[in-house]
Amino acid sequence: MDEKAWEALKRSAMEARAKAYAPYSGFSVGAALRTQSGQVFIGCNVENASYGATICAERAALAAAVAAGERELAALAIASNASGPIPPCGICRQCLAELGTRLPIRSYAGDAELEYELSALLPHAFGREQLD
Repeated sequence: MDEKAWEALKRSAMEARAKAYAPYSGFSVGAALRTQSGQVFIGCNVENASYGATICAERAALAAAVAAGERELAALAIASNASGPIPPCGICRQCLAELGTRLPIRSYAGDAELEYELSALLPHAFGREQLD
């Protein structure tokens, strides 16, 4: 993906972050997931007083993409208000890996940026091949 497309994805993630519902932690995260078809799906974290019911931004974006019929992921941008760029949490890594472990991910916080490939964040991911 070219830099112009990454910039647009970053802006979408930052806009999603502004919509986050994080009254307990104050930790706001937005995600923008681009599919191979070029569509972009956003998500933000939605906290809950019962912390286990909290939804991460990355999984919210993934759920929106899947609900729209998308199954091929191209890139993920994450924007947070943390002191530095953050990777997806373990649960989000596993959920994203369901549709492909070669997903490029860029994370942004302030002026800082980090890039990952999902397979490096979740080596030896559990998948459908283990269910055979």
